[in-house]
Amino acid sequence: MASKPSARRAKSHRTKSQRTRPKSSREKVRTYRKRMRAKGMRLVQLWVPDTRTAAFAKEARRQSLLANRSPHAAEDQAWVDAMADRTAN
Repeated sequence: MASKPSARRAKSHRTKSQRTRPKSSREKVRTYRKRMRAKGMRLVQLWVPDTRTAAFAKEARRQSLLANRSPHAAEDQAWVDAMADRTAN
């Protein structure tokens, strides 16, 4: 009588130490950064003000009122308008 092929998959011939394990997040980040550096990129991290906070809005308002009271306000605004026109074209 001929034997039927087993429905089970054949076991891998790799030993436990040869099996690949999933990469950790740290390893993925390390390889990604390595690839980016190889492309000539440089990682830059910096902290910036959170523009979504009420404190930021309050301070921006305070500074804009101060700037409006400056003796140079008209000249400063003319410069800002000129730069805005320049970048719009």
